[in-house]
Amino acid sequence: MKKLALVVAVAALAAAGCDKGNDESEAQQGPVSASTENVAYAADNTVAGTVARAENVADSLDAEDAKAFLQSAQERLEKMAEEVSHASWLASTYINVDSQYTEALAVERYTSLAVELAQEAAKFDDVELDPETRRMLTMLKQGLVFPAPNDPKLTAELAQIGSKMQGMYGAGKYCPEASNGEEGKCYTLTEMGQLMANSRDPKLLKDLWVGWRKVAPPMKPLYDRQVEIGNAGARELGYDNLSVMWRSKYDMEPDAFAADMDAQWNKVKPLYEALHCHVRAKLNERYGDEVVPPNGKIPAHLLGNMWAQEWGNIYDIVKDDDMEAPYDLTQLVVDSGMSEQDMVKVGEKFFTSLGFKPLPETFWERSQFVQPRDRDVVCHASAWNLDGKDDLRIKMCINKTGEDLITVHHELGHNFYQRIYNQQPFLYKEGANDGFHEAVGDTIALSITPKYLKEIGLMDEIPGEDKDIGYLMQQALDKIAFLPFGLLVDKWRWQVFNGEVKPGDYNKAWWKLREDYQGIQAPVARSEANFDPGAKYHIPGNTPYARYFLARIQQFQFHRALCEAAGETGPLHRCSIFKNEAAGKKLRDMLAMGASKPWPDAMEALTGQRELDASAIVDYFQPLMVYLQEQNEGRDCGW
Repeated sequence: MKKLALVVAVAALAAAGCDKGNDESEAQQGPVSASTENVAYAADNTVAGTVARAENVADSLDAEDAKAFLQSAQERLEKMAEEVSHASWLASTYINVDSQYTEALAVERYTSLAVELAQEAAKFDDVELDPETRRMLTMLKQGLVFPAPNDPKLTAELAQIGSKMQGMYGAGKYCPEASNGEEGKCYTLTEMGQLMANSRDPKLLKDLWVGWRKVAPPMKPLYDRQVEIGNAGARELGYDNLSVMWRSKYDMEPDAFAADMDAQWNKVKPLYEALHCHVRAKLNERYGDEVVPPNGKIPAHLLGNMWAQEWGNIYDIVKDDDMEAPYDLTQLVVDSGMSEQDMVKVGEKFFTSLGFKPLPETFWERSQFVQPRDRDVVCHASAWNLDGKDDLRIKMCINKTGEDLITVHHELGHNFYQRIYNQQPFLYKEGANDGFHEAVGDTIALSITPKYLKEIGLMDEIPGEDKDIGYLMQQALDKIAFLPFGLLVDKWRWQVFNGEVKPGDYNKAWWKLREDYQGIQAPVARSEANFDPGAKYHIPGNTPYARYFLARIQQFQFHRALCEAAGETGPLHRCSIFKNEAAGKKLRDMLAMGASKPWPDAMEALTGQRELDASAIVDYFQPLMVYLQEQNEGRDCGW
């Protein structure tokens, strides 16, 4: 995942990330947050004069005032974003009361500054400006994820809430009650994720599922208060609520954006429903009617993932007896003998083969590759650019698995994206939209095909096409299974932000969406004493989630376009752009644009299309759809 070093308010400087099924991947982007004091930009007399006129004679403002204001604002934000990035890195890699305090102060300062500047930007709303100046002012107003009102006390409170919830999540463990009076083992989320992936004991899986969610109820009052403050801040910036503000960041009307998300979902929904039907039937065969009913919803704890968002870990259950997987990527990684850092070196080599510059030496010195033994850290994988230039890092607790090799490629996609647009102005140091940042790494991961694995020495021979259904099934269990989850997380938040869902119905609304969209159900009864949304990193971490849904669609659009540029004529699922200069140039040219143009311009530069188009993902999985339809004949599909 791409992530800025700021948790409460993420702008565009420091980080980038991806959401993988173990909740251990995200990208860190730079913060757009602020200082507790109204540090006027009086260092420049011209700009100071602009501020005075903005406050006292708003109708006299002109285009030159706007440009002077933007120059000063970006300089101030960039300087403070670096401060917040370092504080947030510290808070994520050394979780303790002091690091959280330091981060909260930095976030508070940044949020105050960002709020101050966003409100100043709003004073130019009625001034006639050129398109680029108008675009930058709008981006400045929309830079915060949770904007505080122009009140130092509320800004401080918002920063403290965000840091506290992040710390609660990062330090969370599940400690089963000991038997025979002996002290029991406590499990970290990483350890629970490994058990969820590999265990086939439904009782253990249920215990882990329930146990992890005990971390979330204490967050509920904090989250409720955070929404209250954030909505007040959004209103001061001219938005009805945070829902409208969040949906306004995609170069289209908020309601049009939500409608397009639904339209793309409806294109791929038949494929998801076919996959759901087949997976449920296979789970029923494995566990029996008492654990998995032959129809209806699938119990959420049996899908190989703590959040049932990706199902690839149960491929061994889902595959047919005669469906031989083309390869076991985890086994290939283990057999290679590579270290965790070697896995990152492999990912770097993919990008340099496309013409990107190697990562700086500081990347290898400052990144976190493995989970330290002496302290709590946030293992959620993220990619960071702490200074907006070359201080690139990733933060992961890498396991020697195929999943983490893919995650490494994804996170490096954020880093190379961050680096190639680092000459852009501060407000443009970001993806064309947040989905782009997530899609780039996933696009590269789609090229981790047998052809690529053979080229880097992990495989001796490329499997024949008779193994393709097994490969596509593995891909679909992650890529397709994720889509409804990717859609519903922000649907839940939008409903919370706009008041449609009240605090007394948080959990009820969460499970209604999960049941309606995913066709899954909680393995035990849930109530409002629970706060199950908080057990997913992106809720306490305040990371908007629509980006992940967009990325799952966009990555196939990008992959199809890059394969065409590379001259590949075979099936999309067999294409790899590794070492292809033509594809590399097309990708680099688009990434270098950053956010300097509306996202349809960036999409067109790479794909020739100006709209999101789910047809590429449908094309990619068409052979599997035919297979699933055959398998599902006579089954009672749907829920």
